Amino acid sequence: MASEEMKATAEAIRAAGVLGGDPNDIQAMRASMEAGASTVPVPDDIQHGDFDAGGISSRHVAAPDVRNDRGVLYFHGGGYVLGSLNTHTELMGRISRVCRAPVLGIDYRLAPENPYPAAVEDAVASYERLRQNGITAEQIVIAGDSAGGGLALACMLALKEQNIPLPAGAVLFSPWTDLTGSGESVNSRAALDPMVSPELLSPMAQMYLNGADPSEAGASPLFGDLSGLPPLLVQVGDHEILLDDSLRLAERAKTVGVDVTLQVFDGAFHVFQNQPHLPESAEALAAVADFFDRVTG
Repeated sequence: MASEEMKATAEAIRAAGVLGGDPNDIQAMRASMEAGASTVPVPDDIQHGDFDAGGISSRHVAAPDVRNDRGVLYFHGGGYVLGSLNTHTELMGRISRVCRAPVLGIDYRLAPENPYPAAVEDAVASYERLRQNGITAEQIVIAGDSAGGGLALACMLALKEQNIPLPAGAVLFSPWTDLTGSGESVNSRAALDPMVSPELLSPMAQMYLNGADPSEAGASPLFGDLSGLPPLLVQVGDHEILLDDSLRLAERAKTVGVDVTLQVFDGAFHVFQNQPHLPESAEALAAVADFFDRVTG
């Protein structure tokens, strides 16, 4: 059963219309997401610094006493058109703390200014930069939420195609894996999800795709060849329209022999992990820490 905090937060988000707005006014939606994130401060003991990684704006986030021989590469959500390092630094800090590892977040290029496959190219380049800086593939976990979760999968499919060593594993929060919108939950959960609506997903997908085939594996990794991928931890709420994007991903990955841990949180909304006060967030990140230690050793 969902916690009272989860229920109250869902109602507050619904009332505020956090990710509402006109998809034709992307700049206003971006500003709204940035403003919302600014109300959740980053703890003082979380260090973070920005740098240019081969033309890609990046942020190194580290809790005290992290191990620098392993790390997390994080891709933020926002439908490939919203979001930034600023909107996800607090979450990256909590991930760094529980995993005892630094987190590298990247500001991959966003649509509509830079449509698919720009984000995938930036993801692959950032992963390669980590490896060039001395962190081996076996000590890297790729993570992301929503579109960032889909991007993490797309990145691994691209790495596999290019014969680049894959990471030790991937953590996917409510991943957007199907830009065709064919999952039943897109409609069946529409009244329950306070964060994302079908009316918002469709124009975001169109802006990102810019005419590309929505079923192409690089855009919708649900339809890609998932064989050979490293272990996956997939977390999703059962009140979100992208529920079936996770359920079908886990089923298809298991069918081809991938080690998948699927966690469905009762009454949870889209990317609830981004809310630090929720007990479900603490539970979810504890599972992330266990997974990280298991796959990186």
